[in-house]
Amino acid sequence: MAAERLVVIGGDAAGMSAASQARRMKGPDDLEIVVFERGHFTSYSACGIPYWVGGDVAERDELIARTPEEHRERGIDLRMRTEALEIDTAGRRVRARDLESGEESWTAYDKLVVATGARPVRPQLPGIDAPGVHGVQTLDDGQALLDTLNATGGRRAVIVGAGYIGVEMAEALLHRDYEVTVVTRGREPMSTLDPDMGRLVHEAMDGMGITTVTGAEVTEILTGEDGRVRGVATKDAEYPADVVVLGIGVEPRTELARKAGLPLGEHGGLLTDLAMRVRGHDDIWAGGDCVEVLDLVSGRERHIALGTHANKHGQIIGSGVGGGYATFPGVVGTAVSKVCDLEIARTGLREREAREAGLQFVTATIKSTNSAGYYPGAALMTVKMLAERRTGRLLGVQIVGREGAAKRVDIAAVALTAGMTVEQVVTLDLGYAPPFSPVWDPVLVAARKAVSAVRAAGN
Repeated sequence: MAAERLVVIGGDAAGMSAASQARRMKGPDDLEIVVFERGHFTSYSACGIPYWVGGDVAERDELIARTPEEHRERGIDLRMRTEALEIDTAGRRVRARDLESGEESWTAYDKLVVATGARPVRPQLPGIDAPGVHGVQTLDDGQALLDTLNATGGRRAVIVGAGYIGVEMAEALLHRDYEVTVVTRGREPMSTLDPDMGRLVHEAMDGMGITTVTGAEVTEILTGEDGRVRGVATKDAEYPADVVVLGIGVEPRTELARKAGLPLGEHGGLLTDLAMRVRGHDDIWAGGDCVEVLDLVSGRERHIALGTHANKHGQIIGSGVGGGYATFPGVVGTAVSKVCDLEIARTGLREREAREAGLQFVTATIKSTNSAGYYPGAALMTVKMLAERRTGRLLGVQIVGREGAAKRVDIAAVALTAGMTVEQVVTLDLGYAPPFSPVWDPVLVAARKAVSAVRAAGN
């Protein structure tokens, strides 16, 4: 009996995790695996790109977990620089183009994995495609940006957008001795936080020498006589730039899926069941940055582009393709980042998201320290907690502070996943010693205040 054929579109975290797991479960005699990857690299850490650009990571290859050659040695037919152009679900085949030769061909599949990832949002603005304007999502993107930085004599950078990529790239360019301006249309940087917490990030960035312009919509990328970028314009001002980095966010890359008639959610991502199988298609799976996932707190579908999720999706998909069983129940929206020595973390819902979900809630915000106040080097952190009115169910936590602040959000992530109340959080048996925490950990202090707020709100 001939081997089944698995075709995977996309060779990064989700795609190669799926291919590798499927290969562990079935040998080449039972399952042929073909992977199409349009770029030059596979299985790399996109999250590490800002630290490579900034010089914290010395070499690009340090971000690569497994090379194409290593995948091929494991019996995977990995076709680099090959772009999938069309999915024919009725004929169970994929049309792809070799980007070097231009040759196109159809490849039949028994099972298909769509792992096409996400792309940086590029608003339709005059000058957006000018040389010197960069989005940063892939290693190819990172290399292109570094090539520009190395070839550019000026030292002025404008970051458009102040989300995770925006603030991380601001730090990277600050490390490279650039004069950095961040322009965002939001009230404060880090729209993944509530504005009062984003304000803390704003103040810290100002103290680092980063100029942060809020409430400003970019209207044009200005170019010089040579066609290269020379600045960024808003309605009210112009900001000179020798390089522009887009940090507005990402969107799922799902044009292939849309044209094939596969189901998409309100955020443009593919919709799957718990086993990561595309809804309504028994022979097609999808994972990584091109899918939407269930938010366990709000009960809604969300698009969250994170390598942690993508790798889990790939493991689950590979198990399903190989005849096993695994599921991905959903997420609570945990994310951490930093800009220089400031750590930023959130999990669960912001105030706006809680309102949109129809939840009534109370908030509690406290200031504490990352270690006992008397211990040398103790630094401030701010913790904000949301709890459901009446029930006291934990809904979300945001933390901004110095060393030791960000990873405390994992306490809240576990509590959210378990559906705990803030009263239950108060009783958690957390580790304590003066170098690591005050007697009452900041998360527990915030939970105590949230308990009081829930009681004060009554029914």
